[in-house]
Amino acid sequence: MDLVVRLRGAVALTGRFPALSGADLTVQRGEVVSVVGANGAGKTTLLRLLAGLVPASSGEAVVLGIDLCQDPAAVRRRVGLLGHAPSLYDDLTAWENVRFALRSARVPAELGPAALERVGITGRLAATPVGGLSAGQRRRVALAVLVARSPELWLLDEPHAALDPAARSLVSELVEEAARGGAAVVFSSHEPAVALASSDRQAVMAGGRVLDLRPGGRRAPLAAVGEGGSHVA
Repeated sequence: MDLVVRLRGAVALTGRFPALSGADLTVQRGEVVSVVGANGAGKTTLLRLLAGLVPASSGEAVVLGIDLCQDPAAVRRRVGLLGHAPSLYDDLTAWENVRFALRSARVPAELGPAALERVGITGRLAATPVGGLSAGQRRRVALAVLVARSPELWLLDEPHAALDPAARSLVSELVEEAARGGAAVVFSSHEPAVALASSDRQAVMAGGRVLDLRPGGRRAPLAAVGEGGSHVA
């Protein structure tokens, strides 16, 4: 089994508070794992840990063979994180934002236009400053960066938030395409039923721990299942 994520008793601190207090999770290539839980359960911290943005203070935390306790920054170019607030510059156009992000990630900027077209940001919208786009359109621009970068691990924090049904379907399509291409996907959701249907496994979090790991509705590799048990356009 080709593991992308391996957490064993992983602890991550926010100040002196253990936002993750001994999390266990494995994710393999081609697998989609949803993470659900109440606010404060540790979902966002888990994603930020896997992105190399929050250090693991103890336990075992390995992503793509990189020990996050030793060198969390080393994983950043190989993962993509879409957070609650897309990291975009309001005064730059959609295309300029994508080009800047790709150059920063050392990815050919020539991949940007096709990625923008894939998420439905073309023509006038691509030439519009991001500050003039709707919340849903801004999220599409951020998704275009992920599509162009094609990271080995996709990390999505509430990816369906503030999206209309068409955009939600787009997110699901992109996640499925990434998984079919061999990437691992981990996303958080406040909609357990929706998350369960679109994932191979669902991790239920509370108190900074994964309390339950249940099979999802997407067809999962047998080895993976055996491991655990108002809109805007």
